[in-house]
Amino acid sequence: MSYFKDKPAFVELAELECHFTWDLKKEDTNITDLLTRLEQHRDLNLGDKAGDAHTHNSLAYVKYLLGSNEEALTNLKKSVELTKDFYGDNCDEKLIVTYGNFAWLHFHMTQYDECQSYLEKLKEIKEKNPAVSTSAPHPQVLGEKAWALFKFSRKYYSRAQECFKKALELEPEDGHWNAGYAIVLYRTETKCPEDSSALKQLRRAIETNPDNDELKLLLALKLAEFKLFDEAEDLVERALEMSPDSPHVIRYVGKYLRNYGPIDRSISLLKRALDVSPNSAFIHHQLALCYKKIKEQSREQPECQRFRNLTISHFEKAITLKSGFIYAMTQLAILYGEDGQIDRAEEVFQTAFFAAKQKIEGLQQLYLYYGEFQQYRKRNQYLAIKYYKDCLQMAPDTRDGKKSAKNLRKIADKRLSYNTNDTRALGILEFIEQVTGEKQFTAEGCEHLLETTS
Repeated sequence: MSYFKDKPAFVELAELECHFTWDLKKEDTNITDLLTRLEQHRDLNLGDKAGDAHTHNSLAYVKYLLGSNEEALTNLKKSVELTKDFYGDNCDEKLIVTYGNFAWLHFHMTQYDECQSYLEKLKEIKEKNPAVSTSAPHPQVLGEKAWALFKFSRKYYSRAQECFKKALELEPEDGHWNAGYAIVLYRTETKCPEDSSALKQLRRAIETNPDNDELKLLLALKLAEFKLFDEAEDLVERALEMSPDSPHVIRYVGKYLRNYGPIDRSISLLKRALDVSPNSAFIHHQLALCYKKIKEQSREQPECQRFRNLTISHFEKAITLKSGFIYAMTQLAILYGEDGQIDRAEEVFQTAFFAAKQKIEGLQQLYLYYGEFQQYRKRNQYLAIKYYKDCLQMAPDTRDGKKSAKNLRKIADKRLSYNTNDTRALGILEFIEQVTGEKQFTAEGCEHLLETTS
């Protein structure tokens, strides 16, 4: 105990590489959703034992954040067990992060002797392994840090990407780091550049993980963006053949078929996945999108309403299972608006705004859809213009930014068709020009401008 009062142990703890020192902030994530995702990964055995060991490490930290220290200890013990099962008993280098978590957790539980024993274990590992004792980062630590950052919050994706990249520079053949790097690139690559880093890394990840069917489906979805359908469909068929009962595989097959194949088959597969994983917000979300697509293709009102109700039902289930599911909330609010449930739509939109501002994500799309809700459902053009402007100003080159600019132009053109002196319309066009750098004035607007400046 006196050792801790004299402070050398605090210095040692602060220098450890583990979840407790990686600046994983509770306020940067939806902790309930994170816990659910980690527990589903654990319960469905979605990875190998080494990957499951990483999951238990993250689970331990989440349990600690939630005040369940004993459950955190149980998860750390399971992480050690899985690591030894996978690598053999002589795997101390693979336990650096886990032992660091043990030391911190025992410290927070005021179990100082146990804390000290793990600090001693880490010292022994460094003495036996010169690579660990140097100041250079260890690939095991970098890789596990990358996975922890990636799973914890979207805000940490750029940090996760950098850690995966550094880990691969040290161990380029490691399957776990290659897979993680591929997935984070897939998630962050919003456009389809000709020289796609995500596409290249997915191919590389499959080389080092030939049995990983989830990676094959991510590659299929990426290939489809480049219209390479023959190769994409071959990957889909192979993945489904090898993993017909995996909910993660089925959900991605369902997503692929919803976008590029028979939608009825997508629904059938997603329902099958729901039987295995009934509490998956992602699968409910994918089903909702399938029914939404059918609704949009329906010509008869009774059929359209039936599919709208099914869509609403699955979106409602998705946001119940995953609070803070901003995209699902936005879609649900739009459907409530279509269905004449204006007050419910407004309530869901406001909940989505609160979540988006907390998570700093999904806000631009919300501005666009809320602008359309104000314009077409509440007939409030003033607020519609305000939110379209907010959306455009956030990022003018994105799909949502361009759609907002288009909506603003339509409003301006319509107003100018009634009155070429409409200052609000001219102000809208001037605003678009200022934000995008592109000339926006209509013929009527230009004529008016020439008159007023001559």
